[in-house]
Amino acid sequence: MPANARHPHRGFDDWRSITVALAMTLIGYGVMVGIPVISTAWVELLGFSESQVGRVAGADLGGLALGSVLASLVMARWNRRMLAWTGLVLAVLANGLCTVFVDYDTVLWLRVLAGVGSGVYTAVAVATLGGTSKPARAYNLMLFAFAFSQAAEMQALPMLPMNGIYWVFIVAFLLSAPFILLIPTRPNATAGARRARACAGDAPRPPRLLPWLCLLAIFFTYVNIGTYWTYIELAALSGGLDGEWVGRLLVIVSLGSFVGCLVATVLSDRFGLARPLLATLALMSVIVGVLGVQMNYATVLLSLALFNFLWIFIDVYQMGTVAVIDRSGAFASLMPGAQGLGQIVGPNIAATMLARGLGYDAVFFLCAGAALLGFATYFWMMVRVRRQVPELVAANARQAT
Repeated sequence: MPANARHPHRGFDDWRSITVALAMTLIGYGVMVGIPVISTAWVELLGFSESQVGRVAGADLGGLALGSVLASLVMARWNRRMLAWTGLVLAVLANGLCTVFVDYDTVLWLRVLAGVGSGVYTAVAVATLGGTSKPARAYNLMLFAFAFSQAAEMQALPMLPMNGIYWVFIVAFLLSAPFILLIPTRPNATAGARRARACAGDAPRPPRLLPWLCLLAIFFTYVNIGTYWTYIELAALSGGLDGEWVGRLLVIVSLGSFVGCLVATVLSDRFGLARPLLATLALMSVIVGVLGVQMNYATVLLSLALFNFLWIFIDVYQMGTVAVIDRSGAFASLMPGAQGLGQIVGPNIAATMLARGLGYDAVFFLCAGAALLGFATYFWMMVRVRRQVPELVAANARQAT
């Protein structure tokens, strides 16, 4: 028997490929994580208006969605290393051109190109993590790493000029190029089928619509996350809060993501995925909506601290849910697409609101409404399939995946 047949997950479970995939997700999601300070830089250093920032941020994150969808269409047939290198070249080229062209119209389209490159690159990384024998654990490692990268970006990027920010991303992509050789080139169909049979057992087969519903819920939750994260710093400054205080707060509360990841893991081990996820989305709608009622130091502190604590909860539970209901891992590469699509729709709706003079209170009510739509989608999904997919409501579900 060939070695690969005896160890069907060896390529994906190799610590080197997992480490490289984790690093690639941090690089690919770099703009998404750092968007509050990048948005402020576009306003203060390039002179973009607040509505233009929403369009540019949406273009970048929408490009991420488009790139991941394009990658998912060919992921099963194409060499994944070549896909990753293609995305890397597009992202480096677009970021490099952004150091030359600074007018709004050109930057808008260059950020679309940069987003597409990042989306292709990131989709390969996420699919690599999803191809491991324990994808929920791999995704959790990714989210722990995000907590540290977010804090680093909040601290470092505000100290850089606009071109310096672009060069951070360029250098990060280029440094990763040789290590892409360590990720598997193809999906392991035998391993995927074996994991599906092992996990499914005699349980009823989940409805085919279920993974799509999960992606729809991810879309709604990222309309909230993308809009809030794009405009929170600009909204606080517009509300008369001290910019230096807001900047320090962004760095401090970003560490809450690490704590949130730890707490989310403990809660899901004890209560399963469904109940903590629904409770988190309900609370999230409150803590983003409060800024639509009152913008002051106390509400911004409370909202930002809880947002950074809770958004990682949502990703832990959402990715764990995808790992449970999508046994094959085929939908893993579409998760960046759902996230990115939400982050183009949300900031663009917010930009339209601001252009029409509705103000930031309307923007934060939009965030709250999107979180509630995510809640409603998950609630309906959980009620319909709790007997067919008991892992969603059972404790220790995540260890089983």
